[in-house]
Amino acid sequence: MRLCVVPFLLLTALAATGQTVLPLWPGHETGTTGEKDTTTDKDQLIAGKRVERLTGVTNPTIALYRAAETNNTGAAVVVFPGGGYRILALDLEGTEVCEWLNSIGVTCLLAKYRVPDAGPYPKHSEDLADAQRAVRLTREHAVEWKLDPNRVGVLGFSAGGHLAAVLSNHSTEQVYPAIDAADQLSAHPDFAIMIYPGGIVHPPDLAHIGAEVTPTSSAPPTFLVQAEDDPVHVENTTVYFDALKTAGVAAEMHVYAKGGHGYGLRPTVLPVTKWPELANEWLYTIGVLAKRPS
Repeated sequence: MRLCVVPFLLLTALAATGQTVLPLWPGHETGTTGEKDTTTDKDQLIAGKRVERLTGVTNPTIALYRAAETNNTGAAVVVFPGGGYRILALDLEGTEVCEWLNSIGVTCLLAKYRVPDAGPYPKHSEDLADAQRAVRLTREHAVEWKLDPNRVGVLGFSAGGHLAAVLSNHSTEQVYPAIDAADQLSAHPDFAIMIYPGGIVHPPDLAHIGAEVTPTSSAPPTFLVQAEDDPVHVENTTVYFDALKTAGVAAEMHVYAKGGHGYGLRPTVLPVTKWPELANEWLYTIGVLAKRPS
């Protein structure tokens, strides 16, 4: 499959610096004229900074952030920004996350996936299709990008955390026709990190997990973080953790008293924003990273 750089809003700087951006569906590009940043001056700042909120995605892509040759561990993570399946918080929960992953020797693939707005899987399958393709394309280029195809994980925030859970449990479901050799590869993540996930439970019932994300024994090891005062409901994490344990899947959960929702990894005085340090240790614990992080 031909590698190509596809310019698109909010990531034009990447293309300008030679950042590799792959279309998820080569030969089916629809352009990016409908994409726009919906952030206004009235929107809440996160850690004193604005958040880029991309909407109108019709041409999904993955952007490659390669770990430096000097610290490349061979591990890779596909990142799914959140945004309620209406927008993508592309910097707060995307580009900034890739920078952190690169700092610990992990290659990042930032997924600009379609957000159907009318509802995620199972009502619509575009989001799951994009997630499956992103993981498969990562494995297809493992040799070229110096990656271990058996250490490809996913990391999702909010709605992106829901998508990570859907993919973790529906990676083999055929939601699109195969278009090339990449579609013969596994879409199953080797591990999953879910930060303040949403949509796992469906209010007002906060005690039971949604059928679309109910874990099976084949779900990957999972790391979960959420704050108890999250308005999206901390039960999205606690109930999913219990379901993973019931299925016999290794999981680690961290619940904090305060933090709210949508903080990404921008540091504040709240302990919850130190979650990257815990995730780093967890990657060592499950064998994704070969040595204890410094």
